Amino acid sequence: MNVTDLELSYPLRSSRLLLRPLAMDDVSGLLSYRSLPEVCRYVPFNPMDTETLHQRLRDSWNRRRLEAEGQAIVLGIELTSTGSLIGDVLLSWTSERHRSGEIGYVLNPAYFGQGFATEAAHRLLHYAFDDLQLHRIVARVILGNHSSVKVTMKLGMRQEAHLVENEWFKGRWIDELDFALLESEWRNSHKATTDVLPGCPPH
Repeated sequence: MNVTDLELSYPLRSSRLLLRPLAMDDVSGLLSYRSLPEVCRYVPFNPMDTETLHQRLRDSWNRRRLEAEGQAIVLGIELTSTGSLIGDVLLSWTSERHRSGEIGYVLNPAYFGQGFATEAAHRLLHYAFDDLQLHRIVARVILGNHSSVKVTMKLGMRQEAHLVENEWFKGRWIDELDFALLESEWRNSHKATTDVLPGCPPH
């Protein structure tokens, strides 16, 4: 199946979360964490204000499906029990020929340490591998972002590279850690267990 042949259905559900398209009503929720310097320390954006968020919601965050390589979908992470927006996840379609993609995640610090980022990213991997039938997913993490490294490890991703001073990032050279997961590894991990993460049954 080609990515563009799939009619997307939202929200994507796990036991505690809904992954859904963002809307203008989410500006205050997005501002509560995307405006924080500590959240922006290891990600490729600076603290955002209301105007910036409105622009993103009108532009790149308005996409509901992947239609060409190079595009990305950003979905809000909603806590089912309260309806609160607690973060967002990204899936980028990097190559049609190679069926490859990249994931990213941002979480409100108020919800750190409860497994929400891992659960959201895991549900996104189900979407990428099972629905979109991608072959390979990567996650790029800046050295020092220990919490993000833990998420990738819990997802079963392998560290494939440590790129030394790979990028000039916010006024300094940074090292990049590259993690990856293949479709075959994803399938095997779900054959070996009946409940990898809450609300994410094997396929």
